[in-house]
Amino acid sequence: QVQLVESGGGWVQPGGRLILSCVASQISFKDAIMGWYRQAPGKQRELVATISTRSTPNYADTVKGRFTISRDNSKRTLWLQMNSLKVEDTAIYYCDADGNTWGQGIQVTVSS
Repeated sequence: QVQLVESGGGWVQPGGRLILSCVASQISFKDAIMGWYRQAPGKQRELVATISTRSTPNYADTVKGRFTISRDNSKRTLWLQMNSLKVEDTAIYYCDADGNTWGQGIQVTVSS
């Protein structure tokens, strides 16, 4: 069974930074398009960023220039570096593989 385990969430003040990690198991990680999604209270889950098997990133307009997605296939790990965080970035963040397998999610709270 595929497992995606996120870590690194928490609370940060506006303008701060966090780095999320996702470790994958039971999956051909190097062959998977990986991504980060998020869901804020009362809203639908939305795309944050994806990264291709060749490490080509794609970002939602709302995070472009502030977030960086990266991967290390040898470590089976996906990261999301989040800079200049805003209150509206508050959400549960989910790691995803190929658009159909999700981690358990991790809370990110941005507030003063």
